[in-house]
Amino acid sequence: MSKNLEPGMTFPDFTLPDENGVRHRLSTLQGGDFLVVQLARGEHCPRERMHHRELLRFHEWCSVAYTQLVTIMPNEPHDVSRLKLTTGAHWTFLSDEDLEVRSHFEIDEYTDTHHDYAVVPHTVILSPGLVIEKVYVGYWFWGRPSPEQLWTDLGEIHARVKPDFDPTLAESRAAWEAQTVAASV
Repeated sequence: MSKNLEPGMTFPDFTLPDENGVRHRLSTLQGGDFLVVQLARGEHCPRERMHHRELLRFHEWCSVAYTQLVTIMPNEPHDVSRLKLTTGAHWTFLSDEDLEVRSHFEIDEYTDTHHDYAVVPHTVILSPGLVIEKVYVGYWFWGRPSPEQLWTDLGEIHARVKPDFDPTLAESRAAWEAQTVAASV
């Protein structure tokens, strides 16, 4: 079992470089939005490339759904850039070349005898504040979530944590009206 990757726990606020060496803090990338983090196996993996190509459509949805997407890879920045370019991705990719993330979660892929740095891939859905909501373990390709599964998960999580998810409810309208009155005073 992965260590420190359970719903309700807080995901560490790692600061890692992107493919250009620019360092990014996860909480800054998340802002007040939801964040879907891909803990990728490594650039060498054809399943990783396929899954990231599937996430292209999901990323388009994220831009209108208050959701960010980040991929963290156990590779040096050049290899991170290669996966990002070969999949056509436009979201932030980060390099965990020092294996800080892999070590923290104890997700080294011990069955891979050819790539010492490989990790067991995970997809983690985080609500604001880097709170872990759901974790997928993608050791087998079918363990990785499809864009439709992520849509369903994020819809259920938003309905639970956003008080105005259904603005037709009387409680939602009353809260909005109270906020509007307070803002005008």
